[in-house]
Amino acid sequence: MASPDGAGGIDAPQVGDHLALDLLNTEARYQGHVMDFWTTGEAVHRWLVRQGVATSDARVEILADLLVRGRALRVAVREAIAARKAGGPVAVDILNDYLQAYETSPLLQRDDTGAMVLVRVPRGDATASLLGPVAEAAAELLVEGDFALVRQCEHPDCILWFYDRTKSHKRRWCSMAQCGNRHKATLYRERKNMPSPT
Repeated sequence: MASPDGAGGIDAPQVGDHLALDLLNTEARYQGHVMDFWTTGEAVHRWLVRQGVATSDARVEILADLLVRGRALRVAVREAIAARKAGGPVAVDILNDYLQAYETSPLLQRDDTGAMVLVRVPRGDATASLLGPVAEAAAELLVEGDFALVRQCEHPDCILWFYDRTKSHKRRWCSMAQCGNRHKATLYRERKNMPSPT
């Protein structure tokens, strides 16, 4: 990460291996402080486009609402995932509000090969249509996810989440290139500074 300025075009890390966990990762720790990659509605929209759940066109009037509602969804999803991970009761009312606002209808169309496909398209409130796929992904994770594989990075300075899809299910770091290497460097420095046995 070059800068903690989410509005400056720095993208949130995509290390979660699940849309709901990448939502949580729109907040990260940078130089000891929690930074928010979502500082504007445009930043939220850019993230949604990058995730492949929104198109690049968005009406200007929804962007301010998108920031407020996107952040509220993130809080609700974080609390639900943390509670589910801890084996406690999950508050579902706020997440259900997002799911119920996300109205879709079936549409028959042709795919790139010309084959007929049935897809669901959003209808209704523009902000709910943008955030709906994220809320739905979070709900699916809560219902179908193996929470033994939902983890937070083990590096003490990191708050990122991920779904461990490795074959051995022994993933410890959000990114081996980032936190894994930082951990190795710390261990190396500690070993180097240890007094030698006499």
